[in-house]
Amino acid sequence: MDKTDEKIIEELKKDGRMTMKELGAHVHLTGQAAAARVLKLEDEGLIESYTVRVNEKKMGYPVHCFLNIYTDSLNHQPYFTFLENHPSFVRNNYKISGEGCYLLECRFPSNEVLDEWLVELNQRVSYKLSIVIRS
Repeated sequence: MDKTDEKIIEELKKDGRMTMKELGAHVHLTGQAAAARVLKLEDEGLIESYTVRVNEKKMGYPVHCFLNIYTDSLNHQPYFTFLENHPSFVRNNYKISGEGCYLLECRFPSNEVLDEWLVELNQRVSYKLSIVIRS
């Protein structure tokens, strides 16, 4: 991977929908040369996928929070089952080292819904909640 490949990745992070001609203009290549480089980066696994970033507030999920999850036993399946049953709220679940067993990122439509969800979660694991003030 060279500097041009790095620039291609940076440009695609800004706008993954740009045409190869537009990308080429940004990185001083022809559209065809840019497309060839993108295919190579995909084949090498450096570019894994393309995605859409959604405005969560406009989608009805203004409450953004992180939870450090603490399990009481070695059996984490009740926690995983709970998450599977509430997929609309869970954004990311990371197994971590340090404080807690997992770092859970969630979005909720209101503090009331968050509170109800936390009551259910607390039947399976302990947690420490952090609400995002500004991102």
